[in-house]
Amino acid sequence: MKNIRHIIFDLGGVILNIDYLKTEEAFIRLGLTDFAQHYSQMQQSRFFDDWETGKINREEFLSGLKSYFPPETSSHSIIDAWNAMLQDIPLRRLQLLQQLQLHYNLFLLSNTNTIHEEAFNKMLKAQCGFSSFGVFFDKVYYSHYVGLRKPDKALFNLVLTENRLAPEHTLFIDDSPQHIEAAKAMGLRTIWLQKGMTIEDDIFKPKK
Repeated sequence: MKNIRHIIFDLGGVILNIDYLKTEEAFIRLGLTDFAQHYSQMQQSRFFDDWETGKINREEFLSGLKSYFPPETSSHSIIDAWNAMLQDIPLRRLQLLQQLQLHYNLFLLSNTNTIHEEAFNKMLKAQCGFSSFGVFFDKVYYSHYVGLRKPDKALFNLVLTENRLAPEHTLFIDDSPQHIEAAKAMGLRTIWLQKGMTIEDDIFKPKK
């Protein structure tokens, strides 16, 4: 952490526990047997890119997915399947963010969408009473609002320039290697949070 003044966090897989397999299994049960070819942690189709950058709205997203399912499939069941990947928000991580706020400028940078945002904000409200992650960060960047998604270097440049962050003093933490590589190319310091690692146990460990 030497010379680090700013930290940019990913959300899913870093602060919010996620399991892509849960959504894949849920969609398979609904009838979309090749869901992993359309959407995964490493890559996704143009349709999901458009969804996560706000180019299509909620109704268009649900309508597009319904074409893969039997006619009687409801929007509610599709939303439940889409949200199945969202697991929990450990309280220790939220407490850690509050501690880090005292020493660093914190930013949240997430590829997400309106349905997931609504779901994880509800989870956060139930967990600690806050309505959004904005209380833990200086600024929040969600892909569906800014029209860009990781690993687009233009997105990293937007965060850096808007907040006047020097890349060499900025740490980026993400669980997707393609996002880490893009951040490195922009000159940021990076930590790839690999499977089984957590920010509370492997990065910001308490001093003994």
